[in-house]
Amino acid sequence: MDNGDWGHRMSTPVTLNVGGNLYTTSLSTLQRYPDSMLGAMFRGDFPTTRDSKGNYFIDRDGTLFRYILNFLRTSELTLPLDFTETDLLRKEADFYQIEPLIQCLNDPKPLYPPDIFEQVVELSSTRKLSKYSNPVAVIITQLTITTKVHGLLEGVSNNFTKWNKHMMDTRDCQVSFTFGPCDYHQEVSLRVLLMDYIMKQGFTIRNTRVHHMSERANENTVEHHWTFCRPAHKVED
Repeated sequence: MDNGDWGHRMSTPVTLNVGGNLYTTSLSTLQRYPDSMLGAMFRGDFPTTRDSKGNYFIDRDGTLFRYILNFLRTSELTLPLDFTETDLLRKEADFYQIEPLIQCLNDPKPLYPPDIFEQVVELSSTRKLSKYSNPVAVIITQLTITTKVHGLLEGVSNNFTKWNKHMMDTRDCQVSFTFGPCDYHQEVSLRVLLMDYIMKQGFTIRNTRVHHMSERANENTVEHHWTFCRPAHKVED
């Protein structure tokens, strides 16, 4: 094969079906790291599978492969600020055996420049549920918002005056507002308004989680948590 044929082969588009997501790239991109699984696969040293349309098929996370492919194209790891699946991406990088990407994920760069830091707001909903009613009944609920961003708390205090609430200082100079107790419908309405207000202040949801507890014989407690973040400039003392 002469150099012209080889260059044409390396630039020929290749379509991959990764977990049901289709990606088209060049052979040279897939072979950027020869010691990786993809390098071996498209060198002919690794068995391949095709889907019904003849595309190379890889049974892995199709959404996360976007970041794998972009790293192969640029040799740089670029993730959204609100990216929350680093552990899953690390597993994908380990599967494909792309050592430079594994190193980037194990030693990540800061999300922001040195003069930028991240402000955080935590919103939690606590619901006590009756074990014996059918359907399950919500006995009591309350909402708590916790942050060091005092301007946000001041805004919440001024804009949510009709709701019963109390304020308390927490660890690390944080302050909490707790709303309630209130019934289920009031809690849902208030939560929607609070989340909308927080996001209008420039915050975005970083992650959510749910925690189930059983405290008493006749009731369960379910806690929902939302973490909101936004970048802010550091102020010199």
